[in-house]
Amino acid sequence: MNIIIPMAGRGTRLRPHTLTVPKPLMPIAGKPIVRRLVEDIAKVCDDQLDKIAFIIDRDFGPQVEEDLIKISEAAGAEGIICYQDDKFGTAHAVLCAKELLEGNVIVAFADTLFKADFKLDTSQDGIIWVQQVEDPSAFGVVKLDDDRVITDFIEKPQTFVSDLAIIGIYFFKSGETLHSELQYLVDNKIHDAKGEYQLTVALENMKKKGTKFVPGQVTEWLDCGNKDATVFTNMRYLEYLKDHDHNLISESFKQKNCVIIPPVYIGDNVEIENSVIGPYTSIGANTIIKSSIVKNSIIQTNTKINNANFKNSILGNFVTFEGKSDDFSIGDYNSFQ
Repeated sequence: MNIIIPMAGRGTRLRPHTLTVPKPLMPIAGKPIVRRLVEDIAKVCDDQLDKIAFIIDRDFGPQVEEDLIKISEAAGAEGIICYQDDKFGTAHAVLCAKELLEGNVIVAFADTLFKADFKLDTSQDGIIWVQQVEDPSAFGVVKLDDDRVITDFIEKPQTFVSDLAIIGIYFFKSGETLHSELQYLVDNKIHDAKGEYQLTVALENMKKKGTKFVPGQVTEWLDCGNKDATVFTNMRYLEYLKDHDHNLISESFKQKNCVIIPPVYIGDNVEIENSVIGPYTSIGANTIIKSSIVKNSIIQTNTKINNANFKNSILGNFVTFEGKSDDFSIGDYNSFQ
């Protein structure tokens, strides 16, 4: 089983954090979003993961590439870095990893996480991960027949046709067939008004030629598109990990006169004094917190917090903070006192 993960750009809606770290490497409960995504996919797959391709901007840099290779290795797979130098849409992004389009393939866009209680049925031609939503007009949706086979892909329907939204994760039994359809779009310049080649067009062409797509319905779909969504996803992940008996607090954590309200994630060499932490808070390695109250927030590594009171916030790496707020987002290497 090969996995292709288009990572698009850095993520403008999650600035200022994505000015220094691409969005898929932002931490959720102590691990990068893209690592959580790979782990979630592995849980629904019985097959061994062979290769994982990450489609990235060339300017992400060698450290990001090294981190992505380590994520692949942790999943028991070979990591491959591919570059999308020109942004020509989702179909073009997947085609940047065309050497992996053979046999069983999963395509997963790196700005979404999910929870599911199904196992991947690799006997199917194709599976499209979906989630039931209240307002389907904001999403691409699928329509099913009585046998639960996908009959239509509809982009942002203004009248109700289905409430099953496509979350951006797909299984293909034949990577070769997908490759052929993606290449056909590019070779024949079949793009939208923006000049972008869309994966859904390739899916529609495959369906018309006999490929049967079925839904893989997830129990929860978690977005990491902006600050509030990322904080909420961190909260839901902490709840999930707590319920499944994961150890979320490092043995090297040092505390003095503290109240820790679970679920929380606390990384290596964190020091906390005279503070109340949690619930739903993740704290990165080497962070020091004194005389503070922090809940429902993400604090990254090497940050110093003193005499603070805040919630629903994200602090970057190497931040110094003192003060009170209910809602803020501070990027790396900043000081607020």
